[in-house]
Amino acid sequence: VQLQASGGGLVQPGGSLRLSCTDSSFALPYRGIGWFRQAPGKEREGVGCINIFDGTTYYEDVGKGRFIISRDSAKNTVYLEMNSLKLEDTAVYFCAATTVYTTYGCPPMYEYQHWGQGTQVTVSS
Repeated sequence: VQLQASGGGLVQPGGSLRLSCTDSSFALPYRGIGWFRQAPGKEREGVGCINIFDGTTYYEDVGKGRFIISRDSAKNTVYLEMNSLKLEDTAVYFCAATTVYTTYGCPPMYEYQHWGQGTQVTVSS
């Protein structure tokens, strides 16, 4: 599994950005992809996740109502669409893969075995 997050950049408050998470190895031994972020001086936190097989998504509080996670199985890519961005959304965003299945909600962060390099998102006017 070789994950790579991309699509970050500078965006104004209220703007939108779409991040991509691609598995360049095209190996699928995992069940889900999670999105996480880490702001300067803060702990890494979960944004949401998606079940690779059925597309079910779950969102943590930071992502509810503004963020949308989707997948394109043919491209081995998972997306994080972020809307109505706020200054506090500034962070490095990571995607990670897990083999853990949950009946509801995202697996805890420690259950994600494969992490990609992050992509910087800066929200600033």
